[in-house]
Amino acid sequence: MIYRLNAQQCRNFGVSTRREWLLTNGIGGYAMGTASEINTRRYHGQLIAATNPPAGRMVLLASVDAFIQGDGQPVGVSANQYPGAVFPDGFQYLQSFSVGKIAKWRYEVGKMAVEKSLQLHQGRNGCTIAYRNCGDQPFLLALRPLVCHKPHHENFYERLDYPGEISFQKKCSSIAFGGQTLTIHHLAAQRVPIQGWYYRFEHAREAERGLDPRDDLFCPFELRYELLPGETAVIAAGDWADVTPEPFADDEDSNSVRLQPMLEDAASRFVVRTDSRTSILAGYPWFTDWGRDTMIALPGLLLCTGRVDEAKSLLLDYASQMRNGLIPNRFVESGEIPDYNTVDATLWFVNAVYKTLDAGWDEPFARKVFPSLTEVFVRHMQGTDFGIRVDRRDGLLTQGAEGVQLTWMDAKIGDWVVTPRHGKPIEINGLWINALRCIAWIAESLGESPDIFVAAAERAEKNFDKKFWHEVRGHYLDTVDPIDASLRPNQLIPMALPFGPAKGAHASKALDTIAWHLATARGLRTLGPEESEYRGRFEGPLPELDSSYHQGTVWPWLMGPYASALVKVDGNRKEAKRILKVAKEMLVESGLGGISEVYDADEPQRPNGCPWQAWSVGEILRAWIEDVGGD
Repeated sequence: MIYRLNAQQCRNFGVSTRREWLLTNGIGGYAMGTASEINTRRYHGQLIAATNPPAGRMVLLASVDAFIQGDGQPVGVSANQYPGAVFPDGFQYLQSFSVGKIAKWRYEVGKMAVEKSLQLHQGRNGCTIAYRNCGDQPFLLALRPLVCHKPHHENFYERLDYPGEISFQKKCSSIAFGGQTLTIHHLAAQRVPIQGWYYRFEHAREAERGLDPRDDLFCPFELRYELLPGETAVIAAGDWADVTPEPFADDEDSNSVRLQPMLEDAASRFVVRTDSRTSILAGYPWFTDWGRDTMIALPGLLLCTGRVDEAKSLLLDYASQMRNGLIPNRFVESGEIPDYNTVDATLWFVNAVYKTLDAGWDEPFARKVFPSLTEVFVRHMQGTDFGIRVDRRDGLLTQGAEGVQLTWMDAKIGDWVVTPRHGKPIEINGLWINALRCIAWIAESLGESPDIFVAAAERAEKNFDKKFWHEVRGHYLDTVDPIDASLRPNQLIPMALPFGPAKGAHASKALDTIAWHLATARGLRTLGPEESEYRGRFEGPLPELDSSYHQGTVWPWLMGPYASALVKVDGNRKEAKRILKVAKEMLVESGLGGISEVYDADEPQRPNGCPWQAWSVGEILRAWIEDVGGD
């Protein structure tokens, strides 16, 4: 799938600096930037290496300043933002930009034309960059790699001990620092010993978030090429000594307007395979593999794309890290201490196991995972960490610990949990009842007695509607014991799950209320506009963003449960299809080929947060195939 910007879009600074592109290497490393080539985030770069795949991301090659020179002065065919200035200002000469498996820029300066191509090496931390003279006039090409060695969450400033060492060989050069080496292969180039610091690169998106927007970068040398029409200069960069350029892959020139292929292409970016495991990254650029996000996204990203074996492997990996009946909030490597501060990730895990077996029964896998499912049941019945336990009086699941956020509405500012939701949240109890039914189904399929799980499910189901339905407000309560009657979209989940307990007339009435107050063209508001704490804009520095994260801000991933609920409760497949088709527009509004984490709740609905969010893509893809029937 290829996404394109034309000359008018490329030269429009407001457009080309807001449209981001992403390439991934399959092990957690990536390259990311804007169509303009201006790095508007500290996460942007031509090579961000996963030094501890799929985590430990380090920006190594931030950018390459490029200049072409014919008979006159050199002209920049790249771009950087500095305080109050853009230099070079190559976006003014940019004729087109496209991204699929390869990112491509075409610049035209008079009779000179150059096409830049960037590709990541799959399974390794490396990239190949090519500059082709595609015009009618020869020119001198000068390339200045701008490097750093920084964790991608951090800023980088001039320091006396950087770089630790620069090593020059005939066909490559190496820049080492802090135990990490970047090798740049530059065969056929004239290497000029120009070294020095470039100061105060400004990242506009970080400034918007109230973070330090500045980076300094180091130029280790300049590479010069004399290119005749049709000739190409190629460099490669990577974190190993003998890095060499790779042939460019065939990029499928597909302009399909069908939603399913677009979503499937987007889904492939989040799945990573390392020497130790298969996993799902929650989003680019800043998330790794989080338990909740992984389990919600898994059916769409893996099962709906035919990657069932990878789903099984992933689920067994998470089962191996289960503690006290809970899977970790984030998958960790050996030696790391995992966090288990989530009440719903484990219940989504059970749902993902069921959906994997429902997609194709596999008894050996079922027997391997079943002990983990019974541990979930026993630990939740007896009581486990963070006050997570079944209330013996009604069979519903309660939870909560002081200063800890356990549901997916998990924003926290210092010691302030913005939406604590202690007690019995509605989606948690929908997930609990669904989990009991899933375990019972698997037990019976294995020839085991399902009676204990069925009995627990029936007891909880009996009290679910009695406890959560609010006749006056016309929707389900968000939590009970204590009561929170705020209008939130969490009630969609017990309507949408395979064995969800919210059904019938009450669910239908709640759907009408949700459609009127919470549904938008880009997803579901997280709080009703009439509620006193409603926030219509997702903007400002991080504390402001976090405080509005679930107080109205729209989340696209909720379109999945909403579409499923429309079909399951009201049989309204036509409306489900209508709301999901909007994803075509969302795939090009921010991250090209991705769907953002959040949108503003009020018009105009601007995309924000993480530009490529796994569960945004996964849940829309799942609902499109399961509930609408696919393309």
